[in-house]
Amino acid sequence: MSRRLMPLLALLVACLLGGGLLYVYLNATPYEETVDRGPSPQARANPYLAAEIFLRQRGLQVHHANGLEVLVTLKPEQHRLLLLGERTNMTPRQVEQVLDWARAGGRLLFVAEALWNEEAGRSGDLLLDRLNLRQFLSKDLKAPAPEAAREPYPKLTKLYLEDEEAPAYIGFDTAFHLEDPDNLAQSWANSALATHMMQLGYGQGSITVLTDAEIWKTPFIAKHDNAWLLWYLSADSDVTLLFDTDHDSLWSLLLEYFPQALVALAALLGLGLWHVGMRHGPIQAPAPKARRQLREHLQASAHFLLRHTSQQGLVHSLRQDILRRAQHRHPGFEHLPPDAQWQVLARLTRQPDSAISQALAPASAQRLSSADFSRLVTHLQTIRNAL
Repeated sequence: MSRRLMPLLALLVACLLGGGLLYVYLNATPYEETVDRGPSPQARANPYLAAEIFLRQRGLQVHHANGLEVLVTLKPEQHRLLLLGERTNMTPRQVEQVLDWARAGGRLLFVAEALWNEEAGRSGDLLLDRLNLRQFLSKDLKAPAPEAAREPYPKLTKLYLEDEEAPAYIGFDTAFHLEDPDNLAQSWANSALATHMMQLGYGQGSITVLTDAEIWKTPFIAKHDNAWLLWYLSADSDVTLLFDTDHDSLWSLLLEYFPQALVALAALLGLGLWHVGMRHGPIQAPAPKARRQLREHLQASAHFLLRHTSQQGLVHSLRQDILRRAQHRHPGFEHLPPDAQWQVLARLTRQPDSAISQALAPASAQRLSSADFSRLVTHLQTIRNAL
């Protein structure tokens, strides 16, 4: 290539490059894109994180505790204790400690956990029984008054305040209802079907009872007036939320972030065991091939049970095990009708009502196919393991 053509070629390349840049500049449109990466690890570990942030933004001191040991450090005056976690392991002594704290001026809020058992004369929720408050299923109540059907939002709970014309609307679960046989409650909040919140004075303090606290979990706290109710109950006081948080174990964290390192470690351990276990004596004769494997023994045992016990017998054993575990977790469970038992199991195992009813429905006399039988056994084992 001659030296005269080189400047011309360089000029041509520069013109093409400049023209391309000009075209891109004139036609490119900048835009912003938001990538939703889901909740943060803190939000996944703490279902009430949004509630804590909301209260802090309103100038309240908010703390989180995992056990009642924190009670000895809380001054009753101008303090609100929210028991939002499971209380099945709460002892009578701890119940008295909590009530003494409220009687001394503390503001206590807790969630009713058990249904009232008429035959036993108690619910099994020690704190609820101690206050002689009762929780029932809303479907077991009498039919609502005709005017309740004309409510604009019959499934929302209304809370009326003094000097306010319109009520606040709260999204409580309408499946449960609170009753106060001693008429001790000073205020309450109702939906068209049932009562879902009660407040009563207790010594120098106060106690608030709810049918559920799901309204303050993410993302339900942003719906209706759920967040406002939390602020209204916590205003002018320090707040301690008491519930257990499940943290990821070391093994799960290693499996999530360092899977290659775990594979390398397993290989290294395997090589080490192989080296240590090397033979130094005469080689044993191979075992006869006629010997059965463990898997074959298990399969043979399973076929034997299926032939001699039948599908119904095996399924019945699983269902009886589920009912025994439910009676242990929920006193009086055996006296509830089937529909109520299924609802209690759905709440205890966090399984859908449809899955519970399908798994525990009376078995038909017709023999199930292998796929249907395996699916039914899998559902029953999931429910049993969740208890």
